[in-house]
Amino acid sequence: MIAPIAVSAVRDDMKRERIDPGSFDTALIASVRPGDAGHFSELLGEVRGMESGPDAWAPHWRQFFEHLGPTARHELDRRARALARQVRDNGMTYNIYADQDGPQRPWSLDLLPFIVTRQSWQEIEAGVLQRARLCESIMADIYGEQRLLRDAMIPPALVHGHSGYLREMRGRPRCDLQRYLHIVAFDLVRCPDGRWAVVSQRTQAPSGLGYLLENRLLVSTHFPSAFESMAIAPIASAYQALVASLKNASPAGHRAHVALLTPGPYNETYFEHAYLARHLGLTLVEGHDLTVREDRLYLRTLGGLEQVDVLLKRLDDEFLDPLELRPDSTLGVPGLLQAVRAGQVIVANTPGSGFLESPGLMGFLPAISETLLGQPLCLPAMDSWWCGEAAAMEMGLAQLRVSVIKRTYPRSRDRPGFETTLGGHLSTEELGIWEKRIRAEPDAFTLQRFIPISQTPVWQVGASDQSPSGLMQRSAMLRVFAVRGDGHEWQVLPGGLLRLTATTLAGIASMQRGGSSADVWVQADMHDMARDVGRVVPALSPPVVISTVAPGGLKIQESARPRMRLITSRAAENLFWFGRYTERSENSVRLARLILHVLGGERPPTRRLWSWLLSVAVHNGLVPEEMQPAGSRDAAGAGGLDPVPAIRRRPFERMLIAHLNDGEHVASVGFNLRAMQQAASVIRERLSIEQWHVITRCVTTFGDDCRFSPGRQELSAVQALQALSSASGALAAITGAQLDRMTRDEGWQLLALGRHIERLGFLSDVLCRAISHGALSRPQDDDAAFLGLLALYDSTITYRAQHQQSRSLLALIDLLVSDPENPRSLAWVATSLRKRLQGMFRDQHAAEQEERMRGPFIPDLSDVRHLIVKDDQADGLSHLLEQARAASWRVSDLVDARYFSHIHETDTSIGS
Repeated sequence: MIAPIAVSAVRDDMKRERIDPGSFDTALIASVRPGDAGHFSELLGEVRGMESGPDAWAPHWRQFFEHLGPTARHELDRRARALARQVRDNGMTYNIYADQDGPQRPWSLDLLPFIVTRQSWQEIEAGVLQRARLCESIMADIYGEQRLLRDAMIPPALVHGHSGYLREMRGRPRCDLQRYLHIVAFDLVRCPDGRWAVVSQRTQAPSGLGYLLENRLLVSTHFPSAFESMAIAPIASAYQALVASLKNASPAGHRAHVALLTPGPYNETYFEHAYLARHLGLTLVEGHDLTVREDRLYLRTLGGLEQVDVLLKRLDDEFLDPLELRPDSTLGVPGLLQAVRAGQVIVANTPGSGFLESPGLMGFLPAISETLLGQPLCLPAMDSWWCGEAAAMEMGLAQLRVSVIKRTYPRSRDRPGFETTLGGHLSTEELGIWEKRIRAEPDAFTLQRFIPISQTPVWQVGASDQSPSGLMQRSAMLRVFAVRGDGHEWQVLPGGLLRLTATTLAGIASMQRGGSSADVWVQADMHDMARDVGRVVPALSPPVVISTVAPGGLKIQESARPRMRLITSRAAENLFWFGRYTERSENSVRLARLILHVLGGERPPTRRLWSWLLSVAVHNGLVPEEMQPAGSRDAAGAGGLDPVPAIRRRPFERMLIAHLNDGEHVASVGFNLRAMQQAASVIRERLSIEQWHVITRCVTTFGDDCRFSPGRQELSAVQALQALSSASGALAAITGAQLDRMTRDEGWQLLALGRHIERLGFLSDVLCRAISHGALSRPQDDDAAFLGLLALYDSTITYRAQHQQSRSLLALIDLLVSDPENPRSLAWVATSLRKRLQGMFRDQHAAEQEERMRGPFIPDLSDVRHLIVKDDQADGLSHLLEQARAASWRVSDLVDARYFSHIHETDTSIGS
């Protein structure tokens, strides 16, 4: 039960003095829209009053807005738009499964922070620390002596009937010094009397730590002076302490290998998983990346099996181990629970804590705290009634209209469940239906009193003059995290994740229901503040120090080389295909641009050029195969230099443009770009924010550019060329980031290998087809094919610098095939592939290397001039080009067999 408290007690620390109105923007003051009656106003520091000017505002909010000055309204509009752009650019997403526009949408973040005074935070911190210790004590008892069950302190149905209780974990694990929990989260609300109360607790895999950190990084940069002068507590140390605590809990100590287990890219909070892994330096893994051997957990990497000492899990317990839990789970690791029981791996949190999340347990915690901790709970919870007890059910049903109806047990195959429902939103008839439903299955329902929760100011950017910008009031729920510290004691992260309701009338703050978030600023003592206030730095493991004695007795200490970054087979495969689809996208963009330029050029294409372009376009999937008429396959027929009539060119041009962004056309430009993005999304923890931004912008912009403009049924050639040109520039930036922003580890080597495989296959094919279709027979009479090849090889500038305007087939072949300095020449690509293949098998005996290398034989392309009979004939080169093209696919098969053959059969690679 929430104890009443006078509102004046909440405001004792809020000294209200008259202020100079000139320091505030009058337009901002006029824009304030009052909150709803009965709600505590964070802006005013009390239940909503009649005053709305700065004199009535709480001191910390006055201080915040004073930093914006007399043009605050304009500044807030500008900063809100900049913040929304940052969220999109950084790729912050939250997957909404029921969203008709697609599962991924930008993370919703409000511009204004939620400010917590030092006095309020002391109340929150003490209560959260106490409840974290209580949760740990309950876990120790339920999986140990079970005194709480024997003494009827907890109804057995709330434990044994809950899917979150795992009988498989009964008996204390022999690891981690009997610690079960490492991260817990509590959802808090401020009641109308100004006190904080607990609504729920999360112990399985609390989400929000990544979003919380990114919220802080984004919002604090928009209010640097306010952030510094208001002495906002930094949050970086809590993350560092968490990682240090996890390592110290393992027998491996600071050398422990910590991995973060994610369900995969389609999980609603996958952005957070990748973000945390990148920030904390953890290995991001999925279930099929791991295996259990002799009660130890191992990670499948390119170099073999690497032991995992600590697993920070981001999926619910029931999916962890298909051998002992859900047999249909493809997200977990067979044998994981046995490894935990054997003490060979630390899993945070220990599997089996899910029953603590049941709302039905909340009403029993005060008495349990008296028993286990010997003290009453200092942070109250919302009144709740578990309907499994007859008396509690009757009490709750009497207040059904002012209650929240919740599931006692999580949704499962046997219990389909329902969404949390507000009794106040139901009609009399609907209330009657719910009452019957509760009486029919009482233990499945828990009722919780609904109380108007506090409302905080948010900035709403105006859509028009009729709907101007202003300070709105939104109901808010605060999620606070307690984490194990380096000394294994609990500490509360000084901040949190604030969730806002979608509208003023909404009673539930949920991101799945369209809500938004806000950064949480906790005011601290200046003496407690670090010099670098609010700066977020990556958590670092203690360095390994090696002592040596030099001549003369001088003792030298030097840090050992850090652990090499591990590459999982899944990450390696997606890096490989990230490289391939990047190169494939570049090739398809360059080819489409060339064709459109030729079709729209000053002179119509000759029949030989037309035949070649048709063949290449069809082979690379830019247009359907039926677009290539039978007559066009006669490469060098009579009249090969005659122009092709427009009646044949225009339908081809329209078909090419229509298929540029075809979602179902497997080889369209748009498909290749999206496949590149999908491969990159699986390895986001390896990419910088800037890299991911360029990738997403490339895909989004190309899709927007290919949409029909109003009043048109199709894109014009000019519009298509503009879209392709924009994509080409973005792809150049993506390629540059791959070459200049990524570590040259084994994963990058596979990325480069994938690019070179695509390059060798594509470039050898287009040149071979140009020769076979006679497009190069008379370059002095028809130079379109000559220049086209230079464009496809991205070597136009180099050729002109060396040969000006001459049209020599020998010079062309030298540059495109044999030039050892041209990274687009076939000889350069072939040499690079050979070196990378030798590196793949450097750990094998020489005889085995030779045997391996014999399969994907790559022809020598360093000197091919002797294959050209005359300056206008290159027929002798075709066979060698065919060998090069075939070799590229054999190399691909070899890489697949070497690295990816052991991927779990249910794993879906984006490769094709």
